Amino acid sequence: MRATDPVDELLPVPRLATLGLQHVLVMYAGAVAVPLIIGRALKLSPEEVAFLISADLFACGLATLVQSIGFPGVGIRLPVMMGVTFASVGPMLSMVGAPEIGLLGIYGSVIAAGLFGIVIAPFVSRLLPLFPPVVTGTIILVIGISLMRVGINWAGGGLPTLTKVVDGVPGAFPNPAYGQVQGLGIALFVLLVILALIRWGKGFLANIAVLLGIVAGAVLAAALGVMHFEKVASAHWVDVVLPFHFGMPQFHLVPIVTMCIVMIVVMIESLGMFLALGEMTGRTVDQKALARGLRADGVGTLLGGIFNTFPYTSFSQNVGLVGVTGVRSRWVTAAGGVIMLVLGLVPKMSALVEAVPQVVLGGAGLVMFGMVAATGARILTAVDFKTNRFNLFVVALSVGFGMIPLVAPGFFKALPHALHPLLDSGILLAAISSVALNAFFNGLGGGSSKALEAAETAGVAEVG
Repeated sequence: MRATDPVDELLPVPRLATLGLQHVLVMYAGAVAVPLIIGRALKLSPEEVAFLISADLFACGLATLVQSIGFPGVGIRLPVMMGVTFASVGPMLSMVGAPEIGLLGIYGSVIAAGLFGIVIAPFVSRLLPLFPPVVTGTIILVIGISLMRVGINWAGGGLPTLTKVVDGVPGAFPNPAYGQVQGLGIALFVLLVILALIRWGKGFLANIAVLLGIVAGAVLAAALGVMHFEKVASAHWVDVVLPFHFGMPQFHLVPIVTMCIVMIVVMIESLGMFLALGEMTGRTVDQKALARGLRADGVGTLLGGIFNTFPYTSFSQNVGLVGVTGVRSRWVTAAGGVIMLVLGLVPKMSALVEAVPQVVLGGAGLVMFGMVAATGARILTAVDFKTNRFNLFVVALSVGFGMIPLVAPGFFKALPHALHPLLDSGILLAAISSVALNAFFNGLGGGSSKALEAAETAGVAEVG
């Protein structure tokens, strides 16, 4: 009898729910950030901002189910959690500043971008031959390094400077909670709990090490008075999310073109995430699978526009969690999608999850995001650097380009604002530079791994 593929393994319901909740806790802070920023920029009432968050969680759940479970022609069928992309924040804030566009104009551009993504998914998937191991490993390494900045800032208590919207204009203000000893201590406590469970925990206990670490950190934070429950008490029990809650979307050419560019950025980043997941789960990600996954990004974005929220992408935070736990079942993220649906419909539960301080998530983030970088490094160990020194230059320069937005955020400030969605993504810069450099040095499709070269020499058609 043929064994079930770990990716398709259907675990018992209690385990699915627990592991799914672990994925939700990891992504929740990022999932609710965008509707908070846009809602406040639009000067919506607290009730309307709360609805935006509920709508976002609901659409997160729908998009995750589409991506993880898969339907004919749609969905990568890997353990993927979907969330609103931060690449869309800048363009949407510029739309907020234009009175003739507003929220309904944003939704129109999101719907158009979703349809655009569905159409171009097969064409983007054909770029797969441009991603040999030297390119794939470099991109995944940069993804992990980029995420480490998120994890470190979470551990510090948020960002050193907070973006606040004053009179419709976003500005940067110091975060007084950043780097406080108490917060750093909580993050370290969470990290130590997770490491202890990974080292000495057995079976399922080790699989939920991140969840147990977050729960332990939340208990400590509550005992120290850092975790607050006022929003939980005031939140409603039930909130129905209906399509076009704010009115019928409006369609304007410039916002649509801008959001379509964002969609291209999202899809190229997603391509890197899918390849990383393929490496972690041991499942081959071919062109057809990529097309299904990228098409699901478009479907998720379309659903976002319909259900009063924004463009969706595969959340890289959760890729790291797959690496830490070793749990490869896509039904775990599907369970996470169901939990997100419930959170969207039960605001009181979502408020409880939202109450977990960022310092708690930071302790977990350092483990998870480092695993992504380590996966990229592992892929690069199979690349031939000894006889092909050009590969060294591909990696070196591409990692350098990928670091620009991280270490020098104002590096491209003199360039046209329309290019910023492309230039502000270190992952995208690393992808473009590694593909271009590999093509320049090794030719299209060059830069194969030592294992692949050996297999080709032996006449083997496919390497597992």
